Amino acid sequence: MERNNRSKSLVYTDLALEAHSMAKDRVGGEVNGVKVDESQTDNTKITRIEVLNEAGSEALNKPPGLYITIEAPGLRKQNRIVHDEIMQVLANEISHMVNYEQLEASLKKDAETFVVGLGNWHATPDALGPRILNHLMVTRHLYRQAPPELREGMRSVAALAPGVLGLTGVETAEIIKGVVQMIRPDIILAVDALAARSTERLGNTIQLSNAGIFPGSGVGKDRAGINYQTMDIPVIAIGVPTVISGATIVSDALEKLINGNVFSSVERERYRHIGEREKEMVIKSALQPFMGDLIVSPRGVDELIKDVTRIIGGSINVAAHPDITVDNLYLYL
Repeated sequence: MERNNRSKSLVYTDLALEAHSMAKDRVGGEVNGVKVDESQTDNTKITRIEVLNEAGSEALNKPPGLYITIEAPGLRKQNRIVHDEIMQVLANEISHMVNYEQLEASLKKDAETFVVGLGNWHATPDALGPRILNHLMVTRHLYRQAPPELREGMRSVAALAPGVLGLTGVETAEIIKGVVQMIRPDIILAVDALAARSTERLGNTIQLSNAGIFPGSGVGKDRAGINYQTMDIPVIAIGVPTVISGATIVSDALEKLINGNVFSSVERERYRHIGEREKEMVIKSALQPFMGDLIVSPRGVDELIKDVTRIIGGSINVAAHPDITVDNLYLYL
């Protein structure tokens, strides 16, 4: 969920939590224009980062808005009870961010939700978005035909997996904009795989944002944004980091080498003054000519995508439909 005009650093991250941590390291303390709040449940840690103004936006390289990060190591474990708790936590955060009651009061009608599964269904680490559709309670085609008494407890939900530019030849944002103009939903929930800065984040972190998303930006691609400015309706982005760039791994290895015990104290002090430009030259030389765009995903990514899509899809169902709960979800699917 990077800014479209972000700097061309070799080290990428889509996570506001990591961007905030890096910004704190740069300034040596708290970051101006950024508000942070934390809370916990039994199996999750929730961090809310609000980018308040241009100063905060510049520091984090993120557009102003609210970024909610749910850290849940249990995502990687085959524990249904833990997964159900994570699903409920995520559903609560989606509900608070969307605020269906307030939205419907302003619209004076039931809100219609458009879920967009971003990514490439042919590449497993990038298939998070498209595979969400397998777990959604899609109702738009039935909702308008049903009498009012049968609509209670449900909302109109439509879904689409538009593919990627390399498969369609059309910008994803252009496809979504065209569909939005035709079906006129009231809110977009965009789900996508993200890129992390740290391997520790892969597969155990969920991020929500009301600032929209720029597909592919986490791995260095400049794409048209999917946000309120381009779609004219609110956009909530939901994602899980499933990949990390090879350049980031090389950069981390270089940092550990410089700060470790391999060199003498005099040598370490000298190497610590190496500039970012020099580090980037070393990274490029290590990855060129064929691995400069190397993207790495964790082992077992197939099972990870399977579990995470079920959790996120279930959370959207619980948030969007008043009568669906985590306990009765599977009676509807």
